[in-house]
Amino acid sequence: MEPDIKNTSPDRKKIFQQSKSIVIKVGSSLIIEDKQGAIKKQWFASFIEDVIDLRKLGKTVIIVSSGAINLGRKILNLKDSELTLEQEQAAASVGQIELSKEYQEHFKLKGHICSQVLITLDDFTNRRRYLNCKSTLKTLLKLGVIPIVNENDTVATDEIRYGDNDRLAAQVASICDSDLLILLSDIDGLYTESPKKSEHAVHIPFISEITEEIELMAEGPENNFSHGGMKTKIEAAKVTTSVGCNLIIADGQKSNPISNISEKKATWFLASQSVKAARKKWILNMKSLGEITIDLKAEKALKSGNSLLPVGAIKCIGQFNRGDVVTVKGEEGQIIAKGLASFDQSETGMILGIKSEDIPSVLGYNRKPELIHRDNMAFFN
Repeated sequence: MEPDIKNTSPDRKKIFQQSKSIVIKVGSSLIIEDKQGAIKKQWFASFIEDVIDLRKLGKTVIIVSSGAINLGRKILNLKDSELTLEQEQAAASVGQIELSKEYQEHFKLKGHICSQVLITLDDFTNRRRYLNCKSTLKTLLKLGVIPIVNENDTVATDEIRYGDNDRLAAQVASICDSDLLILLSDIDGLYTESPKKSEHAVHIPFISEITEEIELMAEGPENNFSHGGMKTKIEAAKVTTSVGCNLIIADGQKSNPISNISEKKATWFLASQSVKAARKKWILNMKSLGEITIDLKAEKALKSGNSLLPVGAIKCIGQFNRGDVVTVKGEEGQIIAKGLASFDQSETGMILGIKSEDIPSVLGYNRKPELIHRDNMAFFN
């Protein structure tokens, strides 16, 4: 059966140009020399140049980077082919400093600030930690920082590990509402079968829907083209395309792996809708855990594209936490929209009808004043 791929070639250059928020995942094998266990200086410098070029184009960039464990095991002289979890954690602890230092020195030399963000699976499954992680990453991006993300191997147990950075990168792209995720690999995309084993393997340039046939192409050890394997890359694509983020699997082995990527041989997984449209649809489909009633002035402000502020809120009911979906109703009880609450039910009740500048004195701490930010709101037609 033929794979479900687009018959017409989308404008890759246009898609790339329109992508304002980009996540780039780079694997350990691309960064670290196999034998020496040291960073590939020339490749690394060229990759940093590519990232800076993206920043010059006005794009935000997050890097999901492997390499800490392999750097650390060399420093600690851990020669076992298979490390125990405890050895991996020790190696990560040592190697993470070396890897972060390398990123910091290169970006600082070019006048850019980078940061280290270590994440575990728990940070995405725990609602409060998820929101805190999202808030931190978005704040870093607003400040012009380039976050360097890795799994927190030093403390993560088997139960809370991702185990591969493909799916971790997909989650990062999802929570940051990114437009594009680039998975730099040691192969130039997905093939109908392993090109290392079959001369009949056909490269697939575009995929508009991840069907069962597409998933079967990634099954089995013969398709483990890179660390994590092609299967994890398909799983990553399922996550990103569902939230409106496109994904590229590209060969990152040569210098300047991002430069002119829209012209290089690669596999593009295309989202069927934009990030904003996917987010709005998700909000509307979620179960509402509470209601906020607003006055006529606030209703007009919302329909003009503004966020919901406490001054325009009259009443709230339900039991909801920060980040939960709530329904917004007008004075006559008509449903206007759904949105993600920025405060829990108790906090919302305390600041109903007050001005934004009075929130710190009422709650005892400062936070952004929107009850629901306009980016987190979806209207009913």
